[in-house]
Amino acid sequence: MTDAAAEPVAAAGPAPRLRVQAMKEYHPPLGSRELMRLDFNENTVACSPRVREVLGSISASALTRYPEREPVEAIVAAHLGVAPQQVALTNGVDEAIHVLFEAFLEAGDELLLPVPTYTMYEVYASATDARAITVQAGDDLQFPFDRLLAAITPKTKIIAIANPNSPSGSVATRAQLLDIAQRAPHAVLLVDEAYFHFHRETLIDRVGAIPNLIVARTFSKAYGLAGLRLGVLAGSVELMRWVRRVLSPYSVNSLALACLPPALADAAYLDWYANEVLLARTEFEAAIDAVKLRRWPSRANFILVDIGPRHAEFVRLMRAGGVLVRDRSSDPGCDGRVRISIGTREQMRDAAIVLNEAAAALSLGAEAK
Repeated sequence: MTDAAAEPVAAAGPAPRLRVQAMKEYHPPLGSRELMRLDFNENTVACSPRVREVLGSISASALTRYPEREPVEAIVAAHLGVAPQQVALTNGVDEAIHVLFEAFLEAGDELLLPVPTYTMYEVYASATDARAITVQAGDDLQFPFDRLLAAITPKTKIIAIANPNSPSGSVATRAQLLDIAQRAPHAVLLVDEAYFHFHRETLIDRVGAIPNLIVARTFSKAYGLAGLRLGVLAGSVELMRWVRRVLSPYSVNSLALACLPPALADAAYLDWYANEVLLARTEFEAAIDAVKLRRWPSRANFILVDIGPRHAEFVRLMRAGGVLVRDRSSDPGCDGRVRISIGTREQMRDAAIVLNEAAAALSLGAEAK
């Protein structure tokens, strides 16, 4: 019998790169979301009925083939008004950001970020050897244009701007974005237009004309395809050539590729949903004002609200009332603030009732006043 004491001691497992060990972690608060979903800025109703029809018609044999993204990229390019060589479909905008950073950021480079903003910019930057430089917005959470310009250096390689921004809902103007692109010709300007359909202003018409501009869009918000994971990058042919070199050829699955064309074609459904959200946003802003809570002006499908020290209790009470909202207190400059996504008018009227009850239970109006 082998002497157990003589057996080799198992060594520790292989260690990852030091950069990976130092990466920022992101833990989405998912799970048990069978309530009113006002926490992730998703479409709160459904995708287009045309998408559901296509899903029901996909054969089992179709799933045995590797996906081909190029034909659908041509459809997306035509929809955006750019050339097929100027777009790349991705597995959500998260992959788009990851691939872009892998393609352009190296040791000694700087990623310039106005904050607070989308968390994944810093997460993916931390996987590279570049350094993230943050520019803090003021208490009004408006785009810190002048401070951002002052932070541009020869080391700036990417400037990432969510427009509209999350969690604030604030925007950078077209003139400001064009000025930034001109002031930093050595850097990629990423304009993330995830909430374009609620803001309705874009730089997509300048793709190609501005050599350092890349615009990102997602199909997870207004289109209601978050579960299929679809995003797109649009930029000059030269920039996209390097993005494609890093991008996996099969990262966008066949179901997503089959569903995207009918989603794009159903403009009536998209317009209905976006308009419904804008009307609901106006109504819900009035509901927030009625309980005397501070909020920030938003051009997106969410509103940031100042709850104060009892923000965690507020989130708990909203959940107990059947409404999920997102605590953003850990974001830079957002202590005590909660983001509430906007759904339909009917949904938001129900949410307003729960908001009133939670505010009354915590005496929030008196505190904010």
